[in-house]
Amino acid sequence: METRSARPGPPWRHWVERTGRGPAWRSALFVAVLAQAGSGWAAQAQTGRVPLDAFARILLLLGPALLVVRHRHPVAVAYGVGAVTLVYVGAGFPAGPVFVSLAVACFAAVTAGHRKAAWGAVGLLWAGHLLIGHWLYRWLPPAGDGPAPWGQELGVTAWVLAMLAVSELVRARREQWSRERAERAAAAGRRADEERLRIARELHDVLAHSISVINVQAGVGLALLDTDPEQARTALTTIKAASKEALGEVRQVLDTLRAPGRAPRAPAPGLDRLPELVEQAAATGLAVATDTVGRARALPPGADLAAFRILQEALTNVVRHSGSRTARIRIGWRPDTLELRVDDDGPATGSPAGGSGNGLAGMRERAAALGGRIEAGQRPDGGFRVRATLPLKPAPYREDP
Repeated sequence: METRSARPGPPWRHWVERTGRGPAWRSALFVAVLAQAGSGWAAQAQTGRVPLDAFARILLLLGPALLVVRHRHPVAVAYGVGAVTLVYVGAGFPAGPVFVSLAVACFAAVTAGHRKAAWGAVGLLWAGHLLIGHWLYRWLPPAGDGPAPWGQELGVTAWVLAMLAVSELVRARREQWSRERAERAAAAGRRADEERLRIARELHDVLAHSISVINVQAGVGLALLDTDPEQARTALTTIKAASKEALGEVRQVLDTLRAPGRAPRAPAPGLDRLPELVEQAAATGLAVATDTVGRARALPPGADLAAFRILQEALTNVVRHSGSRTARIRIGWRPDTLELRVDDDGPATGSPAGGSGNGLAGMRERAAALGGRIEAGQRPDGGFRVRATLPLKPAPYREDP
């Protein structure tokens, strides 16, 4: 079936989406209608003023017309509308909603960040109104007009202050909303970066360990293929099991990536799978001795996974970078910390594991995410040690006899 592309919306819709404001001409048209109609009613009530003529109607249209471009030129529009309003007042026409145009113009200037321009335009009109009402009225229409009452000036001053106060309040709220949007966007970006880092670290740990096992066993199988077929078969069996396990863990990580928030189909690995890790290392020819100090207890899922991955990566580094065929794991349970230590007697072979590789970087990131730390480096006797300290919540503790 042929599909039609969506029709582009009106140009002002993109402006609304970008600025959060509607098209300026709509509000300007509303102000124009209000000024024309309201001034007509005011002319009927204020018989002592100059009747509305063509010039007055043009002034009542000119102010709203300037409002159409108030978002692009807020300063010029504020002063322009102020001048037009002052001319209308000086001409002696009836007072009415002519001041609404100035209110809208100053509101746009304040919310756009041009506070001085808004205050300047309002101050210009206020000072001009005082001069006209108490000095220039002698020479301005209507003829025989007297000075304006001071109570009227107080009302005008109160109206001006209220208009500016509302504008400042709206400006402050918009700035707050803008900061909140920026903070939410930054937080979402940080969460996305952390999630990508977590997935990359998880895939690295899974693949590095499994591929190291597969690489060693493939070498054994090739070496013994002709002389010891049975041992070569064992190596291939180990390769099959390691690759199957790696595929399962990679699939679990990718399923989480495709469907964020969905519970994984299999539990994340933890220290309860340490025997499997030792068995996999033994299949590569690495003898691993384990020692536990203190009373073991259940760990939160995040800490349990981090502890398992740290031990897994440490053993992978022994297989890849050490000439030693033995390693020692020591797990120390303390009241508020879990200490993991992996030692090998060296010497180092292949690329050095001095702490700048991705594996050690991933271990440090896992520990840092839990508030812990990783120490890795050469021992004085020539071997290599990885020591991790992970903080735990305080819990009742009793040292095993």
